[in-house]
Amino acid sequence: MTDYGYYKFSIAEKMRILSMGYASIFIVSMLFYKNFIVSFVLGFACIALLKPVSRYKAEKRREFLLVQFKDLLYSLSASIATGRQMSMALVEAKENLSLIYTPETPMMQELAYITKSISENRESEETLLLDLAKRSSRDDIKNFVDVYRACRISGGNMEKVISNAGEILVEKIEIEKEIEALTGQKKFEGRLIMAMPFIVVIFLNIFSPEYIQVLYTTVKGRIVMTVAWMGILAAYKITEKIMDIKV
Repeated sequence: MTDYGYYKFSIAEKMRILSMGYASIFIVSMLFYKNFIVSFVLGFACIALLKPVSRYKAEKRREFLLVQFKDLLYSLSASIATGRQMSMALVEAKENLSLIYTPETPMMQELAYITKSISENRESEETLLLDLAKRSSRDDIKNFVDVYRACRISGGNMEKVISNAGEILVEKIEIEKEIEALTGQKKFEGRLIMAMPFIVVIFLNIFSPEYIQVLYTTVKGRIVMTVAWMGILAAYKITEKIMDIKV
């Protein structure tokens, strides 16, 4: 089953990212250096984009899994309130969530695997949920499974545990959405500011090329352009790190 800790690209995805990355770096290099050979070589730095893009896609998939897990908890709570055992509640949850999500979505695939393993291989739902928690790389899911296991051993109120877990998860998701809404405008402004140097260089090349010709024909000019490019990249990383607020 899927390990949500990382994202594995398909060949088509990898080729698309590399081609778009190479084209982008090549164009920016030509803008800053006006040298085909240098731009051609620097373009291969697109390989370094695979890791951050993989992290980004993995994080988005984990977020989607968490949203679906919230809906799973609602379904489990309703089923257990009617006296269902967890194994039966998982089967009902699969049926309920199929009305909302397609079979290709993460939680539907997990539920299909869990219910099949319970019915055909006679595996314990506790073991299967623990496996999901380990692969999810989400503390919320891990915490729920830990509480569920403790509740099962001690004979606690399972319905109340699942209901409370669902409420806490909903509150967390809402807070994350509020933070995203508040920081969204600032992220856009930051990216717009970082795009300004590129826009300025383009306009100068079009309307006053002789003014910045020294930047392309002297060693000092090349150094200035390199420092400027590195400064833009550093500013981007710092901005993204500041705006990455975790709940």
